[in-house]
Amino acid sequence: MPSTSDPATTAAAAADIQTLVERTGALGRIRLNRPKALNSLTLAMVRDIERALDDFEDDPQVAAVLVTGEGERGLCAGGDIRMIYEGGRAGTDAPATFWREEYRLNARLGRLRKPYVAFMDGIVMGGGAGVSVHGSHRVVTERTRLAMPETGIGFFPDVGASWFLTRGGGELGTYAALTGEQLSAGDAIAFGLADHYLPSARLPALVEALAGLPASTTPADVSAAIAALALAPPDAAVALQKPVIDRLFAFDTMEQIFQALQQEGTPFAEAVLAVLKTKSPLSLKVTLRLLRLGRAALSLRACLENEFAATAAVLRSHDFYEGVRAAVIDKDRNPQWRPARLADVAEADVAAFFEPSIEPLFPETAGKGERT
Repeated sequence: MPSTSDPATTAAAAADIQTLVERTGALGRIRLNRPKALNSLTLAMVRDIERALDDFEDDPQVAAVLVTGEGERGLCAGGDIRMIYEGGRAGTDAPATFWREEYRLNARLGRLRKPYVAFMDGIVMGGGAGVSVHGSHRVVTERTRLAMPETGIGFFPDVGASWFLTRGGGELGTYAALTGEQLSAGDAIAFGLADHYLPSARLPALVEALAGLPASTTPADVSAAIAALALAPPDAAVALQKPVIDRLFAFDTMEQIFQALQQEGTPFAEAVLAVLKTKSPLSLKVTLRLLRLGRAALSLRACLENEFAATAAVLRSHDFYEGVRAAVIDKDRNPQWRPARLADVAEADVAAFFEPSIEPLFPETAGKGERT
């Protein structure tokens, strides 16, 4: 696997390695190394992480695993959306292969045998949430900007979002998934997506503390090491609106949510409605249905299975390619959704995203109602 532990490795060579993997004391480190691309995940990086986890889980000298992002801007801004766009356009199997392996990695993180610490410093979006939120110890900072913005590109929040955004009580997760709202550290903790707050200046000290733990370290020991440097989180600005959000987003159709927001008529409701009107109507409906299925699901794997099945319809949809074009390719920020109105989204359009996958993500548990 890639490593920076060899002193002969030069900085220039390291810059060409997308995933830097090393052991520092008792800490197995995974450093996402595409800072110019905001550490967006490629298939090679997903495979690097899998190999690193194999090695770290089997290494008795590794007490815990830490994932961080190189550069100053964030942990990870998501998956390699341009590759998915181009692969989908060309009809290759690259997008499906990427999602299959990424989602399997997400599931693995949820049941890792060793403590998994994620520094959610800076931008953490989409696939970045997938490699952090499922971990056992999630650390946020004053620079954290956590979001699932997929409805703005004709997609839906994936990487298990229909699981981790539906575990808390109320509708904060529904709100975050539909609007793509960026959450700061206080809200990430209030939403149940992170555990500890540290000023970013303290992260190097935490790395040193974790590296110095004994190999026999327990998850509680890792929590104690983090707590020794942690501070009380900042105010949770979005979560202060929880009673209103719970009331306005409690419905099972987007039409009802829009009507509730319109009737509310407050500045907050009007601002939220204006944001939702910029999103793909089809994506909003698909996302809400996935969330409601996720709320009733028995496991993260079941949610990932639903999401993986839905990706096949994504690659056939107009809105995904139009959303990526407007946001990534032409960058005109002016997507032309089809249909353009909620009222024109047919049930058949939504149902296409909920057909079972021809090749299940977890064939070994398909139809068995597993709970892990």
